[in-house]
Amino acid sequence: MEDAYARSVSEVLDFFEVDPSRGLSDSQVARHARLFGRNVLPKEERTSFWKLVLKQFDDLLVKILIAAALVSFVLALVNGETGLAAFLEPSVILMILAANAAVGVITETNAEKALEELRAYQADVATVLRNGCFSILPATELVPGDIVEVSVGCKVPADLRMVEMLSDQLRVDQAILTGESCSVEKELVCTVTTNAVYQDKTNILFSGTVVVSGRARAVVVGVGANTAMGSIRDSMLQTGDEATPLKKKLDEFGTFLAKVIAGICVLVWVVNIGHFRDPAHGGFLQGAIHYFKIAVALAVAAIPEGLPAVVTTCLALGTKRMARLNAIVRTLPSVETLGCTTVICSDKTGTLTTNMMSVSKICVVHSVHHGATLAEYSVSGTTYAPEGFIFDKSGMKLEFPAQHPCLLQIAMCSALCNESVLQYNPDKGDYEKIGESTEVALRVLAEKVGLPGFDSMPSALNVLSKHERASYCNHYWENQFKKVSVLEFSRDRKMMSVLYSRKNMEVMFSKGAPESIISRCTSILCNDDGSTVPLTTDIQAELEARLHSFAGKETLRCLALALKRMPLGQQTISLDDEKDLTFIGMVGMLDPPREEVKNAMLSCMSAGIRVIVVTGDNKSTAESLCRKIGAFDHLVDFAGHSYTASEFEELSPLQQTIALQRMALFTRVEPSHKRMLVEALQHQNEVVAMTGDGVNDAPALKKADIGIAMGSGTAVAKSASDMVLADDNFASIVAAVAEGRAIYNNTKQFIRYMISSNIGEVVCIFVAAVLGIPDTLAPVQLLWVNLVTDGLPATAIGFNKQDSDVMRAKPRKVGEAVVTGWLFFRYLVIGAYVGLATVAGFIWWFVYADSGPKLPYSELMNFDTCSKRETMYPCSVFDDRHPSTVSMTVLVVVEMFNALNNLSENQSLLIIPPWSNLWLVASIILTMLLHILILYVHPLSVLFSVTPLSWAEWTVVLYLSFPVIIIDEVLKFFSRNSCGMRFKLRLRRAELLPKREIRDK
Repeated sequence: MEDAYARSVSEVLDFFEVDPSRGLSDSQVARHARLFGRNVLPKEERTSFWKLVLKQFDDLLVKILIAAALVSFVLALVNGETGLAAFLEPSVILMILAANAAVGVITETNAEKALEELRAYQADVATVLRNGCFSILPATELVPGDIVEVSVGCKVPADLRMVEMLSDQLRVDQAILTGESCSVEKELVCTVTTNAVYQDKTNILFSGTVVVSGRARAVVVGVGANTAMGSIRDSMLQTGDEATPLKKKLDEFGTFLAKVIAGICVLVWVVNIGHFRDPAHGGFLQGAIHYFKIAVALAVAAIPEGLPAVVTTCLALGTKRMARLNAIVRTLPSVETLGCTTVICSDKTGTLTTNMMSVSKICVVHSVHHGATLAEYSVSGTTYAPEGFIFDKSGMKLEFPAQHPCLLQIAMCSALCNESVLQYNPDKGDYEKIGESTEVALRVLAEKVGLPGFDSMPSALNVLSKHERASYCNHYWENQFKKVSVLEFSRDRKMMSVLYSRKNMEVMFSKGAPESIISRCTSILCNDDGSTVPLTTDIQAELEARLHSFAGKETLRCLALALKRMPLGQQTISLDDEKDLTFIGMVGMLDPPREEVKNAMLSCMSAGIRVIVVTGDNKSTAESLCRKIGAFDHLVDFAGHSYTASEFEELSPLQQTIALQRMALFTRVEPSHKRMLVEALQHQNEVVAMTGDGVNDAPALKKADIGIAMGSGTAVAKSASDMVLADDNFASIVAAVAEGRAIYNNTKQFIRYMISSNIGEVVCIFVAAVLGIPDTLAPVQLLWVNLVTDGLPATAIGFNKQDSDVMRAKPRKVGEAVVTGWLFFRYLVIGAYVGLATVAGFIWWFVYADSGPKLPYSELMNFDTCSKRETMYPCSVFDDRHPSTVSMTVLVVVEMFNALNNLSENQSLLIIPPWSNLWLVASIILTMLLHILILYVHPLSVLFSVTPLSWAEWTVVLYLSFPVIIIDEVLKFFSRNSCGMRFKLRLRRAELLPKREIRDK
């Protein structure tokens, strides 16, 4: 029913054929469920399992590998080969591809599961009237026409039309829908406004909003997608996902690599045409097929087939680490984009602050005997936990606060003139509120004051359990007094009053805006002796001056408290009774900044990330908070750095551009301004992270490069975001940025490791072909090396710890290539050494090894003519498995040392030792054990054409392998000293990967 707000109560009830005293019957519930559907927000359409699987094979390098596997299979059939050895190559390739696909599917499924786990926190129940009886049912079972009862603390389970008020008033917090921080008063009368917006529909309770005051009954008029929340959420859903910057860069790099590999394979085949007729092959065609297999093996060796799997695994590992930091990543690409972030637009309330109002100052009249003197107290503790102390102006802690008359009366008034609830949640280990934050702050104050008549109060309360401690003193006062009547808060009076009865005494307690309370007071309570004296103009002026100090300079939210003795037996109170009050005191409260925010913001600044605080608060309050945080101490004042939304809009385009470059604070902001801010910053080539929690924040979150939703926020905000902060804490954003940078660095490291290793394998085969020596490695050996050395250590590199200076470097540019000229030069140098060392091991065995034939080098180069001429050695020496085993072992060991090089891109192994990543050490040990296994276990050694090595051969392997560490240490030294950065390797393109601006998602 879309126009329920414009209909009378009776019209709405008649439409749904429901009796408000009995509710729907079971048959009506079933009929309405069929007509209107379930009360569940539609989920985003998931990609089917098979589509996810096929998606993993949509990659050029993967397609080349599939082609290589098919070619190997066909060649095996053509040659009439049978058994395991014949189909080992295609089988290994397909196993690698299957593993890659499995990792990709699992990771993408886990990302959706993480969101589902987050949605579980939104489960809710409702108190429903059906068949004349009230029962508590899951909110998902509600249907239009159900009569629902709501009260303080209830989350509204669907869109409801008010039908009956059960208290003086009902107030609802609609911030998640409208962005307004103040609660909204609801009423029964229909709305006559044309084109009414949410704020105009004062008789509708919207799904997901929270009741903060009062109690009422309402009829369900909208469920699921037909709620206000559902319609906004539907508008945010998008079906298509754009490829991420990292994915695009890797795809482009893969295309480039594929072309290079294809060229090298053809070149190797052409270079060996002269060897096609070698007697060893048994004919020209067999020789051509043999070298074609070598070219296929070369393609397999050159392609980093594990790259997609390892990238996905590394990002997935990062998301798990981020989850432990309370940052739940919805989309893997946001992990990469975090490393580029240059500006964080942060909400103030709940992100920079605790979002827990707490009383920090108390002002009372101490005495009037020698002129009016005011006493000021400060209160420690910044959360809802009843833990904290009260200090006098000199900083001395009050041992027994309840012995001071004004503090005692303030505690009583705070506990009794209050409709909130403070409770302990053992599951979360936190104290939680139900109701208005300011009222809960007063309940916590009552606990900190304690009770009178106990010498050890309030410290004695520490022996209680946390559940009992939460409201022990409040419950004490509620048991001492009996509530008789309540005058609810109203906007015109700006105060509320409660009448209580106790031992033949009637007392009215009042609290409200200081100007409203003080103007109604005629007397004051003195704190030194508990006497009541008339309120003079001098005392009133003193109180107003202190109020201006609290509210102005210290930007505290102030409330005044008062009481009044009432006639014995009075049962009701009216507006006329709210006069001739006795002033008790005034409290100043604030939403305090989180303790960890200062260091987090300073860390951002050192990392080249600018923070802009975005809030709907007024300018002076926000500036005061920024000063309290301490992160803006470098600004002499906020002139030129702080703007309200209206001030910013009045600037000329040029002035706005300059203002954006200096802005640190943006106040009095509406949802549309957030999106405007994001777009303006993006036009200046900034990479923007934006925080938000309400439905109204969704457009800005969607537009930002990184949308960060609060864990306590709405489902719509979470759906529009890339990341969700489980603890709503700014420090978690900074930790996530650091983790994002570390993940990107690790991604570069294992790309570097895999590419340099694969270049080594290509160099090995190519150099052997050019020199005219026998094949150094058989295809099956290449596959084994690729599978073992690329897979385990590359994955383990994803566990590298953050570099110590990860948050001291400037953000990388979005268009920065994954593989720059200098980095590719380093790949080539390391890869060339890997390949040459492998060939050197092969030649060493033939020419120098004591266990080898010690041939002249010229004989080795002319091995193919051995059978046609007389030699001092048998031609069978070229079939010996020792040289290829030495080469294969050199390749494995040198790549293990190369894996250690990749603990950091530029930091020396002396700074980041191997044991800093125990996963990498374990993967190297496991790799070596597997290699030793195929060397010394007979069936495997036959399968892989290898043989056991002697200690002398192992010694040479180590001599040939270890220098790769020295070479990389030299290259790292040049990189750290910026020499490498000035080196421009010019191929046909300035960079291997073209720069692209990736903005809108």
